[in-house]
Amino acid sequence: MTIESDRSVPGLGVAQSGAVLTLRLERPERRNAIDDVMMAGLVEAIDAAGRDESVRAIYLTGAGEHFCGGADLIARNVDTGSRPRAGSIQRRLPSLAHRLIPLLCGVQVPVVCAVKGWVVGIGLQLAAAADFTVAAADATFWAPFSERGFTPDSGATWLLPRLVGLARARELLLLGRRLSGMEAVEWGLVHQSVPPDDVETVAVELVDRLAAGPTVSLGLTKWLLLSGDALPLDGHLRNEAFALEISSRSEDFREGLAALKERRNPDFKGR
Repeated sequence: MTIESDRSVPGLGVAQSGAVLTLRLERPERRNAIDDVMMAGLVEAIDAAGRDESVRAIYLTGAGEHFCGGADLIARNVDTGSRPRAGSIQRRLPSLAHRLIPLLCGVQVPVVCAVKGWVVGIGLQLAAAADFTVAAADATFWAPFSERGFTPDSGATWLLPRLVGLARARELLLLGRRLSGMEAVEWGLVHQSVPPDDVETVAVELVDRLAAGPTVSLGLTKWLLLSGDALPLDGHLRNEAFALEISSRSEDFREGLAALKERRNPDFKGR
């Protein structure tokens, strides 16, 4: 059963089906360019998902032929009818894009992203921040900052070197190199590329598999992977011991042991 959420906002559909929360960018006429209302809606929905025990996985996708054409700069700077006052970017980013990416990286449920067509700017950062991104083989990943005369945001200069290496991050951010979905997989930017018609099927199968997994263990493993870069080995090993202590007290851990003993597949409940 699909439950439409009251967290939907103009341009962003939010719905829950079983244990999967679906976030769908819904401005196909603008290539799903994200405006401030959509950005705030994404922040609220992901933040709430981290506290909602009925949510065991998040599925992020876009309506129409394209995943995301980037941030809607026209709406921000032209449609308002007046030029924003000095400092508006510095004031806005901490509560919008610069809150969204850490939330997506840190929420303790798996995030699967499905992308087609253009995957630009903040759209590229969303795909990079997800735990798994399934891309159409002919999708186009592009960080257009240098070609528009401004600097990267939304964690691009943090995410990309960690995923593709510093030399390739320079190609993407300084030279505006565009990648196909197949190249994005070869570079280590995303998880998998498939024919365009198969994107949704493959992504939904993956998010359903994760939603049926041991949610506590998966969330703690995600946390360990994210935090490990900033710690020396001894500090990280302490975190591993903490995570193992917590996960070994979960109902899913006991179910996993029982399934092993009884030689069957486990039936995890996410608790």
